[in-house]
Amino acid sequence: MNDPFKNCAPGHEAPTRRAFLKAISASTLAAAMSGAPRAFGEEEVVQPKATADCCILLWMAGGMAAPETFDPKGYMPFQKGLPVEKILSTFPSIDTSLDGVKISQGLEEMAKLMDRATLIRSHVQPDLGTILHSRHQYNWHTGYVPPQTVAAPHIGAWMARVLGPRNPVMPAFVNIGQRLEGIGESEELKAFTTAGFFGAEFGPFNLPYPDEAARSVRPPQGMDAGRFANRYKLFRKLVDGNPNRDFMSDYQQESMLRSLENAHRLLGSKDKEAFDLTTEPKESLEAYGTGRFGRGCLLARRMAEAGARFIEVTTEYIPFVHWDTHENGHETLAKLKKEIDGPIARLIRDLEERRMLDRTLVIIASEFSRDMMIEGVPGSTASDQSRAKSDTLEMMNHYGLHRHFTGGSSVVMFGGGMKKGHVHGATADERPLVAIKDPVTISDLHATVFTAMGISPKTVYDIEKRPFYATEDGKGKAVQSVFA
Repeated sequence: MNDPFKNCAPGHEAPTRRAFLKAISASTLAAAMSGAPRAFGEEEVVQPKATADCCILLWMAGGMAAPETFDPKGYMPFQKGLPVEKILSTFPSIDTSLDGVKISQGLEEMAKLMDRATLIRSHVQPDLGTILHSRHQYNWHTGYVPPQTVAAPHIGAWMARVLGPRNPVMPAFVNIGQRLEGIGESEELKAFTTAGFFGAEFGPFNLPYPDEAARSVRPPQGMDAGRFANRYKLFRKLVDGNPNRDFMSDYQQESMLRSLENAHRLLGSKDKEAFDLTTEPKESLEAYGTGRFGRGCLLARRMAEAGARFIEVTTEYIPFVHWDTHENGHETLAKLKKEIDGPIARLIRDLEERRMLDRTLVIIASEFSRDMMIEGVPGSTASDQSRAKSDTLEMMNHYGLHRHFTGGSSVVMFGGGMKKGHVHGATADERPLVAIKDPVTISDLHATVFTAMGISPKTVYDIEKRPFYATEDGKGKAVQSVFA
């Protein structure tokens, strides 16, 4: 399939976004029309021994700047007239529980836990020609660069499909904190927040507001469980008797029906209590805070306890908000760190205290990093979207890392068979801050995560006579040095 982004002129964001949506719509339709994916193609794939049973992805949506978080560089405080090229980090570094390793100010609680973590400082992303957040997030979450001729499944859907549920009543794949309606780029976000060709039953159980999660496992207002069951039976009859059902393959229709069956089973189960945060002790609620991300971390812990397989918690992607810092970068990150530091640390401690951490892989990641001067990577032709473009620092709202940087970012991993107190890779200490030691691509990072979960990176399904692999072309290789 031709890449509609190939000849896009720099700076033309709207046409790029339209091209993305057009390509994604075509692949989504192809997924709906496709038949059942056939497991493992023609070859027998040997699955590795799992070191984790559950995976929690803490997604810093919008581009978490590594030099402002887990890979601090030379700190320069705000000073009017300061040459921008001298600014590498706008926060000083702080000591951690891991000797010789520092992270950024504002992450004091996580600093106390770095002796339990594997810190990857050399994660790299491809130069996709144009820096479109949803496109890079699609690449990170599916392992594939859009557009594809089929709808690529989210990594959570791979785990749901290959491994199945840990608890037959609980959703295998839960997505917490991201609205898919009513915000910018919502259609693009829907493109990768899906099970793709695997079918609806392996897709995410979306919970945009953690405090309202309990409502999602109750019958609609005014409808008891019996009426809900009758509605399902009626829907089944409509599907089976629909003369125009050719718009969707038999497999995809059955998958949708099975997803409804799963929802009905959850409504009648005691396990639905895991969705109700009001049953959590007051001390715990206070420790996680009142913010959506903090409550999302608490809900993730409860989902993991109840038997979910893959849980993603996001700070939520909204253009020019949260980690998408095109101006006011320093002040925005100071607020963000307060929102994430305590809840993430509490999540790790809770899992550790419950003896769950060894079998739960927790990942902190983002679609790329940020830099004060460079867009993409050195030599990239990607258009510069920063709103702060002067050569010297004149205003406080220009103090911060505003440009998208794909040459070196950080990933933090806890539990799930990873080493404790381990640092993998490095980036340069002076600009350009590219990975200079043991780079880890998206494909290899996915291979590492899949291997920990007991899924071979070469796992393949035949979809419409085409092999589709867990990692791109089955070439992802797990970073073995990070395993304990």
